[in-house]
Amino acid sequence: MKIEIYSDVICPWCFVGKRRLEQALGQIGLAQPAQVLWRPFELNPTMPKEGLDRRSYLEAKFGGAASLKTMEDRVAQAGEAEGIEFSFDRIARTPNTFDAHRLIWFAGQQGCQDTVVEALFFSYFTEGRDIGNLDSLTEVAVEGGLNREEALTFLSSDKAVQEVRAEEAAGHRLGIRGVPYFLLNGSLSISGAQPPDVVVSALQQAEEAAGREEIRKAPR
Repeated sequence: MKIEIYSDVICPWCFVGKRRLEQALGQIGLAQPAQVLWRPFELNPTMPKEGLDRRSYLEAKFGGAASLKTMEDRVAQAGEAEGIEFSFDRIARTPNTFDAHRLIWFAGQQGCQDTVVEALFFSYFTEGRDIGNLDSLTEVAVEGGLNREEALTFLSSDKAVQEVRAEEAAGHRLGIRGVPYFLLNGSLSISGAQPPDVVVSALQQAEEAAGREEIRKAPR
């Protein structure tokens, strides 16, 4: 089972979706362990490199303080049910996330992508760190299992810019307009942070489809 997850690390529903996928995978007995791959999707690709004041940016985006509060309360309630502590009051800035996506790509090359993604979500949503900042990204990389000097050297370079851009473009060609978006075995998809039972059903459908394809291709 190959699961590609298009997400952005400043998307709270992507964090919730990660937890719900983990629950679903724990409930279903797949024939083989799932291969989970994280793909980039910038919610605001034109965000300034230094980011913006979070509250001003989101109040403008959602139509005022009251609308933002309603959204945050709904997300916090969903997060609490999944064991996530959203601390929105700690977050001062909405960052540019491109370097975070480069770090996720690099972690994938090192075999610790999921751990680094988890560390990014936690550091931003629970600890309120600025994950657009080079120093913060380096600390997160270490917490996710990467070597400090290797991570710093990578982040300080322009490596993987084209690779991340290409992965993001692939998501746009799929017609993705919002995240999280889960692509199962390259064919069946789930959009949004769906409940675990919905994810379980989709995983079962994808596995059954893969089984039928194997039978079809088997020598006769």
